[in-house]
Amino acid sequence: MKKQSPRAQRVADQIQRELAELLRLHLKDPRVGMVTITAVDVSPDLNNARVLFTHFAGAEKAEAAVEVLQHAAGYLRTELAHRLKLYSVPRLQFAYDSSIESGLKLSKLIDDAIEDDRKHSS
Repeated sequence: MKKQSPRAQRVADQIQRELAELLRLHLKDPRVGMVTITAVDVSPDLNNARVLFTHFAGAEKAEAAVEVLQHAAGYLRTELAHRLKLYSVPRLQFAYDSSIESGLKLSKLIDDAIEDDRKHSS
């Protein structure tokens, strides 16, 4: 992740908190399902925000969720405008965050390697 200015980081953190609440309480599309906002990266000029999320069902449902979230981006941006004290609310771009799944796969590989070492040392 690039180093953000303190203000951009505060805006990103606030957007993450507000979006999590909006998705939980106001977005009722079943194609989105259970998502978790993992990170928000805001451009230095605060015009664009890249929202990374994970999906409870995994990568299989992520593409449909991205489409729904992109379709709802205008609504979500309007709701953010009501909640945030900003002159201009950043445009939202949603992307699936596969880092958690990658971490789980890597952890499993490490566990398997340790187990193999134990078997061979016995």
